[in-house]
Amino acid sequence: MRKLLRLNWLGGSAGWLWLVVVMIPLYWIVVTSFKDQSAYFSQNPFALPDAPTVANYQLVIQSDFPRYFVNSVIVTAGTIIPAVAISFLAAYAIVRGAGSRFLAGVNGLFLMGLAIPLQATIIPVYLLIIRMHLYDSLLAIVLPSIAFAIPLSVLVLTNFIRDVPKELFESMRVDGATEWGMLRTLALPLTRPALVTVAIYNGLGVWNGFLLPLILTQSPEQRTLPLALWTFQGQYSVNVPAVLASVVLTTLPIVILYAVGRRQLLSGLTAGFSR
Repeated sequence: MRKLLRLNWLGGSAGWLWLVVVMIPLYWIVVTSFKDQSAYFSQNPFALPDAPTVANYQLVIQSDFPRYFVNSVIVTAGTIIPAVAISFLAAYAIVRGAGSRFLAGVNGLFLMGLAIPLQATIIPVYLLIIRMHLYDSLLAIVLPSIAFAIPLSVLVLTNFIRDVPKELFESMRVDGATEWGMLRTLALPLTRPALVTVAIYNGLGVWNGFLLPLILTQSPEQRTLPLALWTFQGQYSVNVPAVLASVVLTTLPIVILYAVGRRQLLSGLTAGFSR
């Protein structure tokens, strides 16, 4: 018992230490975003601003931030909705057709997709986008993002649907329900935590994505929020408070989304990776 209590104290101390390490940069970002450039260079970096100002946020909003925000929303929603829908249908087919060699091979292809990083395929993706005449458009970001979101989504949803008792499907089959009916009235409600999990997880990756917008777009009108941070970087100087204000505005939707779906996110991750 003494050893166990000692380990708990060590674990708790390590947890609090890690919380401090994580909170210090967040505190610095928020505090600095309310300083002007002169105060940023003259004051202590961790000191509260003597004269807080929202001029940095006004500058960010006036610098086409709403357009970049809308672009990020379009790319994220255009990726998550099709990716989750396709992954859910594929996972249901894989689980319900467990004896099919074809579906087993499809599942193997999805698992192989987990081993391929985005950076290794950026050149083929770029060439495909050029051939399809989609370069410098939001659709050029959406299509590859869907492809890279599907493998992990299928893995999580497959494990989650597999945990649904087969007796429920058999009883609905006896009552005359079709596969579409069981998918809609049984599998969909029971897998809602997993759907929220993959939606939030992939949404975070797409929202913070930088490589695809950098390679597949060129005009300022097609920029997303991570790429738009370059707007506040000059040739010889950087407006650090404005950059941090844009970072705060960019992360607010993510924080709100996590606050709304954190319980289902954690439960879905636990169930999805329990096997």
